[in-house]
Amino acid sequence: MRWQGQELGVADDNALPGMELLDGLVRTVTTPEFAGVTFHEVAAKSALNHVPRSSSMPFDWTINPYRGCTHACVYCFARGTHEYLDLDAGADFDSQIVVKVNVDEVLRRELARPSWKREHVALGTNTDPYQRAEGRYRLMPGIGTALADSGTPFSILTKGSLLRRDLPLLTRLHDQVPISIAMSIAVYDDELQQAIEPGTPTAQARLDTVRAAADAGFPVAVFMMPVLPHLTDSPEALDSALARVKAAGAARVVHGALHLRPGVKPWFMRWLAREHPELLPAYRGLYPGASVNAPQAYRSMLAQRIRPLIRSHRLDGRSDADPWRRPSGPAPARIVTTSRGRAAAAAVAPEPARLF
Repeated sequence: MRWQGQELGVADDNALPGMELLDGLVRTVTTPEFAGVTFHEVAAKSALNHVPRSSSMPFDWTINPYRGCTHACVYCFARGTHEYLDLDAGADFDSQIVVKVNVDEVLRRELARPSWKREHVALGTNTDPYQRAEGRYRLMPGIGTALADSGTPFSILTKGSLLRRDLPLLTRLHDQVPISIAMSIAVYDDELQQAIEPGTPTAQARLDTVRAAADAGFPVAVFMMPVLPHLTDSPEALDSALARVKAAGAARVVHGALHLRPGVKPWFMRWLAREHPELLPAYRGLYPGASVNAPQAYRSMLAQRIRPLIRSHRLDGRSDADPWRRPSGPAPARIVTTSRGRAAAAAVAPEPARLF
């Protein structure tokens, strides 16, 4: 094992661009079991990230214990976030992983603040909390325990079968707070999956994780996103995938077409030119210039194709284009002045928000 120590706040002339004065940098680590991957361990100053109200996301708070992701999904929408560190959205995103090694203790301090209202917190909205690095750093048990101990509900979205390690803990924590689990499984053809998501567990390994979570009592959602035009969007491919999702015990499916943000598009198109050059003209037509989303006509066609299949497999389902409901905070106190009014108020419980 080779260790490269770096002092806090001291510039390292040999560091990667953008890492010379990475705030809170503790040390940079490379290990044989993660060949080609460098971990940059940092002492985080904050754990909870507030989502701007202008965002379309259905939650106000997130936690990202890692930046960058060894799952190396070519289409990953979060790739552009690595450019804030002056790292590239391609190979650096896959191999230069920032690890917030003190995230659980910082989180506990933030959750203990009187201002914290125990609003829903989402994990896995940027980079995957159960990527391979989690096997080394084990940050998720501390995060989940801190949230549950504070009475804060949370959700997990992951491609990582490593979630199974924590199912006994999550089952216990679920007795304290609501916990939602979703598994992202976009590609069900093994050869294509290895080409476009080379660092992820196989689709079957993830389906086995869905089954384990369902058997543990969680109503698991599967994110069939992104659906890749001309690669995974045929009726036969969608039907086969949904049959496997249903057999794994999932309760719900969320689907959506590929979108290509600016930091992702060049990397994806380079991959497409190498692996499927015959599809380049079609993709340039679907995503011309700076276009991020597939055209409405394609998305409507995809919805019309997949919704009957979802119903035929007796799954609940929604599109990523459907309106999200943000989890609401605690309802404001109401003054009830009569016994009839108090009884009526007690009988009406607010409907819990559902992310997955």
